[in-house]
Amino acid sequence: MIRISLDKIMKAEGWDQKYVIEKTGLNRNTVKSLVANASTRIDFPTLNALCKNLGLTPSQIIEYTPDKEE
Repeated sequence: MIRISLDKIMKAEGWDQKYVIEKTGLNRNTVKSLVANASTRIDFPTLNALCKNLGLTPSQIIEYTPDKEE
């Protein structure tokens, strides 16, 4: 399973959604969706804005966990 770890990063850094929106210039709904891990995709410009403006790498933002096989 692939998930966006923005919520974990924000908690660790003490950031709120308003801070991320102001620093990155991303739309409020985009940030809200990423934080809730409700997105089914992330565009390269969005990923670039998070990395460039928050000092992150893609591997910090995108987390992969193998699916449990039943």
